[in-house]
Amino acid sequence: MSALSDSTILKIGIVGFGPFGQFLGKTMIKQGHILRATSRSDYSELCANLGISFFREVGAFLEAENDVILICTSILSLQEVLKSMPLHHLKRPTLFADVLSVKEHPRNVLLRVLPQESDVLCTHPMFGPESGKDGWKGLNFMYEKVRIRNEAICSSFLQIFESEGCRMLKMSCEEHDKLAARSQFLTHTIGRILSEMEIQSTSINTKRFETLVQLKEGTTNDSFDLFSGLFVHNRFAQQELQNLELALQKVKQKLIEMMNEEKDLNDSKNVEYSH
Repeated sequence: MSALSDSTILKIGIVGFGPFGQFLGKTMIKQGHILRATSRSDYSELCANLGISFFREVGAFLEAENDVILICTSILSLQEVLKSMPLHHLKRPTLFADVLSVKEHPRNVLLRVLPQESDVLCTHPMFGPESGKDGWKGLNFMYEKVRIRNEAICSSFLQIFESEGCRMLKMSCEEHDKLAARSQFLTHTIGRILSEMEIQSTSINTKRFETLVQLKEGTTNDSFDLFSGLFVHNRFAQQELQNLELALQKVKQKLIEMMNEEKDLNDSKNVEYSH
């Protein structure tokens, strides 16, 4: 990637420097942006190695005049984290962006909690440390400009993902959550069901069964907090869970009907033979 001009170098403050925050931060540093981070856990040593300023005090972090504050908390802790932040320490209007896997919930919380002069960008990189380990080219990046006054900062932030080759998807938070309930939540649910069944690789695996084993392992590598968040804070997820239960009942009913038909056929044949 070509070197950034001074006008496109962003000062980005990451809130929540867990695995996903670190994953995004490494690419942002590589691109030449200036990073700061704050987190409940102490990542000062890791940040020092990466060339990132780590702030134990959230007030000092907010006073550091970030162009963008990037929210990388868990879905379940978002509201608590934002409400605990001393936002009066902000020295100027700032773009707040989130990368949570649900979108209506952070949009509503950000609009409710942030100062009116703060810009709000809701995003969801549809990839993570595993799927994005060899680069982001061709991977989906969803975003909605919820409240943007400083188009230059917003555009420079989106350019981080566009320049890495992401497929940029402009979409409303509502539309995202509808689609995510039918894709991401459903995937995680089936993975968790397979985990509860304790499925394991066998000596006679088919390719399709190997896919199921990989699905189980992939979803259980994510925290149960993430899975819970996908359900609790996506209003479309409950309907999808009901749809899954109904579909299982329908499939089960068809199998029972076929079994009964087969039994009736065998019974009638036995009667014929007995005569």
